[in-house]
Order: sequence, then C-alpha cells, then structure tokens
Amino acid sequence: MTDVSSRLARLDSCALSDALDKLGLAGAVSGIHRLSTDRRITGRVLTVKLVADEGRPAASRHLGTAAIEAAKPGDVIVVEQRTGIDAAGWGGTLSLGAALRGVAGVIVEGPARDVDESAQHDFPVFARGHTARTARGRIVEAGTNVPIVVGEIPVSPEDFVVADGSGVVFVKAAEIERVLEAAEAIADRERSMAESLRAGTPISEVMGKSYETMLKK
Repeated sequence: MTDVSSRLARLDSCALSDALDKLGLAGAVSGIHRLSTDRRITGRVLTVKLVADEGRPAASRHLGTAAIEAAKPGDVIVVEQRTGIDAAGWGGTLSLGAALRGVAGVIVEGPARDVDESAQHDFPVFARGHTARTARGRIVEAGTNVPIVVGEIPVSPEDFVVADGSGVVFVKAAEIERVLEAAEAIADRERSMAESLRAGTPISEVMGKSYETMLKK
C-alpha cells in the first residue's frame, strides 16, 4: 500500500487519465474544481452518499462525521451529493476534523461551503460547485463506505484517486498496478519530450507522429 501511495503521489491527473485511455478504462471526471488550496491530492477512497432529507427524523450525527472517524491518514473522502438540492455536502468544521485526522482531502460531487474556512485550515476541498446553504434540513447521509457515482464513474471504497487543477481521476483497486505502470511510462516519455525541447528540438518533431499514436492500444 505504501508503495502504491508513493507512486501515485508522483503522478498528475493527466498522466493517469492518459494511462486509462491507453488501457481502455474509464475513470476521469471533468468539472470538479479545486476550491481551497493549490495542492494535488492522491490516496485511497473513503465514500459518503447523501440523499434528500424528505422529512426524515433528525440524525444523531452530522453527515460526513462517520467517514472522518473511519479515515486513516492519507485517505481521500469522496462525497456524492447529486440530489439536485442546493445544499453543501461538506463544510468548514468537517474540514478541520478531517485535517486533524490526517485526511488528504475531500472531493464532492455537488457543492461545498465554508471554502474560506477550509483554506484557513489548509485542507484541500474539490467540489462541483460552492454554496452558502447548509445541509441541515435539506440532505442527509445515506451511507458511509458504500458505492457512489462521481460524474459518470462508479466509485467504490478502496479505489484510488488523483485530483489536481486539471481534473479528478479514479482508478479501481483491482487495476491500480497496471494503470500505475502505464502512467509512469507516459510521465517518463513526457519528461524526455521536455528535455528535447530545452535542447532545441523543434516542437513539431517532439510532438510528431509518435506522440499522436502513443496512447493507441
């Protein structure tokens, strides 16, 4: 696990997305934005699924708290809040609790709030959007560490994720080794391309036919 984590931390979302393309796998999600820090986050996924309140009895604890207490250092909490209700699936006190627990960051399929507060806690929040509206009385937690969907990608507990300024990419736990190998080869190739450019090779040669075909299966 430590080796997987360290290898994943050296890769960005684009290399990982290219590796998935090369292997014919899905996992890249667009339109989720980095809100509170400039950091890339990587790690093992811990999930939260949220649903509309619809008059349910008041919960005994706030959404997301079970995930924080279950998290191991370096985990990434991933929240599905696709109810269509304008309400935050994450907030500032949750960010503080997660940061103190060693959570790497949170990704919300839906809106988050308290973005400035999360920035003060130096806690990375990625979300589909942002809002000031509370979850209380609007949405509730349906489950922790259950299957969810982010974008069009099914996400399960123990999957892996990379999120940065370009996007969010999930990798199934069963596929992580071959995806890492492919992504590392792509990253090495791109480093060599950068060296060639700095050495004076014309960019049309560096990004020629071999570049155009490098992801073909």
